[in-house]
Amino acid sequence: MPRLALYTFGVLKSPLADPSPLTREFQDSAEPIYREIGQHPGHLGRAVPVEGSRGSHFELDWGAWGEFAVPTWYDKGRTVDTTALAASLSLWTGLRPAFDAVYTGLHREALNRRYDWFERTAHPSHVFWWVSDAVTPTWQDGVSRLEHLHDHGSVPRAFSFHQPFSKEATPLSIKGLGFGDQPAG
Repeated sequence: MPRLALYTFGVLKSPLADPSPLTREFQDSAEPIYREIGQHPGHLGRAVPVEGSRGSHFELDWGAWGEFAVPTWYDKGRTVDTTALAASLSLWTGLRPAFDAVYTGLHREALNRRYDWFERTAHPSHVFWWVSDAVTPTWQDGVSRLEHLHDHGSVPRAFSFHQPFSKEATPLSIKGLGFGDQPAG
């Protein structure tokens, strides 16, 4: 059965190593948010560094999720002291569970504060695509799909919450705060 891959990416106003209270607040919120999302129905897994891995995002061993990669528009640091980004790569059973996890609970609270921490850009902050059971998406897959979404808009290969597609590549409509099961028409 196909699974849904989700890649998220944002450029932070300050490097992760910045000792300011605002940056610390962002850092401190991450683990509780990941823990809550990890327990959400429909969440199948997320990219985490291999235990014992050390360094910046770019130096960590991400195992089957591949080498860490970022979109071409990221122009900030790549060391422990200069990296100014937040990225995630995860697998879901479908759009509705991902939507519910992202737009409820602790993550919703963080989204309400995103402009305290993240730069405003003209680039998408997330992208979805369907993968088969045998596939573990890689960071490079996520970057490629996010850049495709930016360049070409929402299509079955790379789509957003706002213009989703079914695993059969049929456009879906959004109903209220969730996704309808009916094709767009």
